[in-house]
Amino acid sequence: MKMFSKILGTLLLFTLIASSCKHEERSETTGWKYNDPEWGGFEKIDYEGQVTAPNLVLIEGGTFVMGQVDEDVMYEWNNIPRRVTVSSFYMDETEVSNIAYREYLHWLSRVYKTYPEVYKKALPDTLVWREELTYNDEYVENYLRFPAYNDYPVVGVSWIQARDYSKWRSNVTNEMFLIERGILNPNPQQVDSDAFDTKAYYAGQYQGNVRKNLEDLTNGGERPARREDGITTPDYRLPTEAEWEYAALALVGNQAASKDEIYTDRKYFPWNGYTARHKRHDKHQGEFLANFRRAGGDYMGMAGRLNDKASITAPVRSFLPNDFGLYNMAGNVSEWVADVYRQTTFTDLSDAQNQELNPFRGNKFEELVKDENGNYVEKDSLGHLKKRFVEDEEVKNRDNYRKADLKNYNDDDSEFVTYGYGKSSLVNDHSRVYKGGSWEDRLYWLSPSQRRFLDENKSSRSIGFRCAMTRLGSQAGNGDADGNYFGKAPKVRRKYK
Repeated sequence: MKMFSKILGTLLLFTLIASSCKHEERSETTGWKYNDPEWGGFEKIDYEGQVTAPNLVLIEGGTFVMGQVDEDVMYEWNNIPRRVTVSSFYMDETEVSNIAYREYLHWLSRVYKTYPEVYKKALPDTLVWREELTYNDEYVENYLRFPAYNDYPVVGVSWIQARDYSKWRSNVTNEMFLIERGILNPNPQQVDSDAFDTKAYYAGQYQGNVRKNLEDLTNGGERPARREDGITTPDYRLPTEAEWEYAALALVGNQAASKDEIYTDRKYFPWNGYTARHKRHDKHQGEFLANFRRAGGDYMGMAGRLNDKASITAPVRSFLPNDFGLYNMAGNVSEWVADVYRQTTFTDLSDAQNQELNPFRGNKFEELVKDENGNYVEKDSLGHLKKRFVEDEEVKNRDNYRKADLKNYNDDDSEFVTYGYGKSSLVNDHSRVYKGGSWEDRLYWLSPSQRRFLDENKSSRSIGFRCAMTRLGSQAGNGDADGNYFGKAPKVRRKYK
């Protein structure tokens, strides 16, 4: 009994010491205590690692050869191979579906009652299904709305509409995280400027239906969440061309068994091999691996032996995912990416190093508008903080960049190239890249290296999109397969489902 009492006393002592140490964690540089009102209340969050937001998959970054992997039969010369590195990021497991986009339309019509034009601006162009000598009229009325196509990829969406959907999804998802954390209550009654906006919330211009704010260790009482609390995530956005191509190839599945940095094989498609069929001795031998047009007039094979079971698009989780777990990175629909199109994004050797990490063409820097006192100006009638584009004059003395609009970086019409838009070319600053083949493309276009372009305000029955999100913190995620962590081991937060 005495021995038991001693053991119990020792355990209680260790528990008290551990809890005391945790409470009295101190700054390594000043010695002041964290999270203690008596020491000023500076907070250090026990961060659990970036949550994997709805429908996203972590794409661990790395180096790869971006560009042409096969003969350039079109003689475009617009994807010259070059080695780049892509930082880790998240990407949608699937293309954005009709039901996901209808949820967006429903929210717009419910919230922006005073501004019906916002809803109308977001409507997909269902007339993309019409063609002179075909009968596709049923798709015009039914493809977006009818429940049979709920899980099919949304089409008829322009690059502008896809970008706006990404912004909306960022805000409603972050609102959901604050609701799940018990800070806000659901607020289906929000209208117009009362709509939740992440930046407006952090700027103190949105309160919402508060359930219970966080403890304020500095001033006492409660406070709303701050960015430093790590509750919300970065914005959903369109992936860059480099990110999309890297994720589609999924070379992670072709690494050597040893721990050397070696890929055993290159890929022409998101799967291994030179064809779009399952290999011999596979139980699915001969079946197609993607939804595309096999030959002139053959969109799905013959009755009783349909090769891809889809004359147009197929459900977003059709066919096998690639080695990153992403569905339909070839075929089904082509997908918008963030980049402005140019014949090649590689400009000259003197700037090569600047394009080796996360290459992207399309930067046009912007910032939130502030008043003369440095405070953010009042949010607009839709609930968003106001933004403005940065002017070249403001950055001319910087060392890291000298222009604020870089769509034409080293490619200005007056200095290097004259495109003759509308006469000899359709390329201008509104030309956006789309990647991957679609249900109406031949196999050649299913290679992730292939690139085409379309005006950002136009849409097609064969182009959809999926979203991406930047990964903050460890590039290996919240914990790698061996349980190793970089820096202090965070608590692994569950994937949202």
